[in-house]
Amino acid sequence: MARKNRRQIFENINIIDAGAKGKSIAKAPDGKIILVSNAVPGDVVDIQTTKKRKAYYEGSATTFHKLSDQRTDPACKHFGTCGGCRWQFMGYNHQLKYKQQEVVNNLTRLGKIELPEITPILGSKKQYFYRNKMEFSFSDSRWLTLDEIQGDTTIENRNALGFHMPGMWDKILDIDTCHLQEDPSNDIRNKIKGFATKHNLPFYNARKQEGFLRTLMIRISSTGEIMVLVQFFYEDEEKRTLLFDFISAEFPEVTSLQYVINSKGNDTLYDQKVICYKGKDYIEEEMEDLRFRINAKSFYQTNSEQAYELYKVTRDFANLTGNELVYDLYTGTGTIAQFVAKKAKKVIGVEAVPEAIEDAKENAKRNSIDNAEFYVGDMRKVFTKDFIDQHGQPEVVITDPPRDGMHKDVVAQLLRISPQKIVYVSCNSATQARDLALLDDSYKVTRIQPVDMFPQTYHVENVVLLEKR
Repeated sequence: MARKNRRQIFENINIIDAGAKGKSIAKAPDGKIILVSNAVPGDVVDIQTTKKRKAYYEGSATTFHKLSDQRTDPACKHFGTCGGCRWQFMGYNHQLKYKQQEVVNNLTRLGKIELPEITPILGSKKQYFYRNKMEFSFSDSRWLTLDEIQGDTTIENRNALGFHMPGMWDKILDIDTCHLQEDPSNDIRNKIKGFATKHNLPFYNARKQEGFLRTLMIRISSTGEIMVLVQFFYEDEEKRTLLFDFISAEFPEVTSLQYVINSKGNDTLYDQKVICYKGKDYIEEEMEDLRFRINAKSFYQTNSEQAYELYKVTRDFANLTGNELVYDLYTGTGTIAQFVAKKAKKVIGVEAVPEAIEDAKENAKRNSIDNAEFYVGDMRKVFTKDFIDQHGQPEVVITDPPRDGMHKDVVAQLLRISPQKIVYVSCNSATQARDLALLDDSYKVTRIQPVDMFPQTYHVENVVLLEKR
């Protein structure tokens, strides 16, 4: 027997708040929460539900009776179709308010810990064109709008170079102008697409696993250097040379032109050989008196200017005197470790990704930092009593884990070694709150500083200082 359609329509509903993951919040007549995907607090709307759960509904606004004064006009014509920049229709000052509110809510409701006064969130000076790295996908069967599908016109050219549609691994939205990366990013992407189409270079088809052009990565550093990397599904030297000679001639400002031949099922390049066609095989980032070489596989914070602000907060919270042994857990390419090294006696960085540790060692050497050491391995297996016995008892620990937060074994080890201070940098205040709760008996949260790294999105970084009770 078929299940009944459980979709409902609620009329003239006030949007009362912003919640997690970019959803706004309303209340249904029956008192349940409704998570709404396309509205702003202050809107009055009709809502069509899409899911019904025990404690809440999910839905989208279908009719707008009143528009919120928190709204603003999105800058991007792809807004609402593209899955990124979901808060572009909300004024930036309001975005900041809700980001800070999420941090407070997570730390108090999930962590249930006593909080000091939270410093106002650090907003980004750039609200657009702030990303130093963008990745785009080629497709020979681009996403079609409903009007295109229902129209009478036959669409001959389905080539796309853009982003995956939300939740769809095989559908690519063709992007005309993206507002996330500064020029010449849009020009490079559009001219590569135009040239490839003109010269019949086959665009990739994910379902059929065929086609020549697979992905495009553009990195633009704070020093003005530009890296372009094209991922090909198979080698065709004639076609590859044709495209790369065009890029070289059209964009002489590109300092690193590279490629990958990747015929496997997924398009991650971390297990692939990267080949430099022209220029250097890296670009350089600069922060104070430090320079970091960034290769195609390197991790570096994607908002260079706000990364500097984030690291300054971290260094300030650590408040080093020059006599401390500092452990930097989840060190990545060692940027925070090197940023605080001149204020520390010694810094020990630990990271699971071997290539990242290689980058960290090389950059430390180039920056003449001789008081930082880097070690590779799974954090909960490396960060052990033997490791501490070998490298020393830290006075300060800086930890910047992935979105899942710290493994419980890592938290337990922190409690065992009991450093004077822990500076916890997080891209997910919910898992941060969980970890802070585990540390709460031994550590008091004394400072909190949210930092907005990603304007127009709901993501927020948060830095917390914990001191021994």
